[in-house]
Amino acid sequence: MTAVEAGSSARAMAGAVARREISARELLELHLERIAERNGDRDAGVNAIVGLDVERAREGATVADAHQAAGAPLGPLHGLPFAVKDTHRLAGWRTTFGSPLFADHVPDVDDLPVERVRRAGVVLLGRTNTPELAAGSHTFNPVHGTTRNPADLTRSAGGSSGGAAAALAAGMVPLADGSDMGGSLRNPASFCGVVGLRPSLGRVPTWPVANQWEVTATYGPLARTADDVALLLGVQAGPDPRAPQALGDPGHLLGAPLPLGARALRGLRVAWSLDLGRLFPVDDAVARVVEEAGRLMARNGAKVFAAAPDLSEADTTFRTLRAWHLHASYGELLARNPGGIKPALAENIRAGALLTGRDVDRAYRARTELGERMRRFFADYDVLALPAAQVPPFPVEEEYPAQVAGEPVRDYLDWMRAAYLITVTGCPAISVPAGTTPEGWPVGVQLVAPHGADRRLLEVAAALEAASGSSR
Repeated sequence: MTAVEAGSSARAMAGAVARREISARELLELHLERIAERNGDRDAGVNAIVGLDVERAREGATVADAHQAAGAPLGPLHGLPFAVKDTHRLAGWRTTFGSPLFADHVPDVDDLPVERVRRAGVVLLGRTNTPELAAGSHTFNPVHGTTRNPADLTRSAGGSSGGAAAALAAGMVPLADGSDMGGSLRNPASFCGVVGLRPSLGRVPTWPVANQWEVTATYGPLARTADDVALLLGVQAGPDPRAPQALGDPGHLLGAPLPLGARALRGLRVAWSLDLGRLFPVDDAVARVVEEAGRLMARNGAKVFAAAPDLSEADTTFRTLRAWHLHASYGELLARNPGGIKPALAENIRAGALLTGRDVDRAYRARTELGERMRRFFADYDVLALPAAQVPPFPVEEEYPAQVAGEPVRDYLDWMRAAYLITVTGCPAISVPAGTTPEGWPVGVQLVAPHGADRRLLEVAAALEAASGSSR
């Protein structure tokens, strides 16, 4: 009888290893068994973990146990099995970015958040699947195939951190890393019934990067509970001399256990909005779950108001900055390989080449104004609540849904507005499981807090979990 199971909380697993109730090797074997049961491959199963290296993982677990036996200090994630998103550089491991152009790429340096989880003591076992070059909120690519939703293998797991969210939901890993530009932590969390946090800009710094001053995207944590998200955020966050825009709060202040129960909802001023003032359509099944989440917060002592900030310029702002970023990142790659990148992404990259300096200036000015509006908005409210995704998980064969609530979708970004309109505010946002559709497909509610209030946001998320009974 083991002290923990593959579906136990990450904090419980780490504690059991530290107390020597279970070894890192034994914990790894539990997860390898679950991976063998659930993961499958590109033709069947969840297909969340790619590049699985069992031999190297077992060697890592043996080293972790020897380290502990020698009485050496243990990191907060010591002995926890971990798979890194396949867009995050992991020195010595194949990192494909989901692209045939990088199918054999092996970096010689870790990205800073990866460096930090390594230092915290994880046992690396492989990568989690992602869309090609992390573009889009459905996880499929020519290198590793499609990731399927553990709740229903006929449905999408979301993206771009879809492999990470699916691996968590299936119990194949206790924690997962991801990144988010237009919803890539929040969308798959909603689809898979886990928790995904897009931190405040600067909260989770990275290095190396081509442009330290472009901060549309950010790394962040996923887990099965808000408390486990806090555990991983405490490792990922904190200043570093290589990242000049990093927030100065030490990570350990964010990683402490969250308060138990729903007390954080009492007296909380919640601005609740289904569509941010008709800025996007929402599927009826999603709307029902998000509406019930608002009522649940009110029943547990929150003061819930129908209110939303003015984000009317956010759509154009996001699309401009995204195209500018994609062209800066991949314009030369596309020029060298005109047929080597999926058409929807190639179109976005080319759109970035058509932008003028005036277009980019206008977008950054609008982004500054949007940030100011949110700052003023949160003088009256503590959190904003809205859908994390506008639709429930859609059929896995589709690249993206053709319509939302009867309205046609114009491109592969259009159905993600609930997430990416929040992106350009710079505020932290978290997707928390809120319920399911009649078919049993997960639906998350998105909670947004003022910039820098990540810890407070996690406390509210944990309180909502307690109120709804979604804590695992």
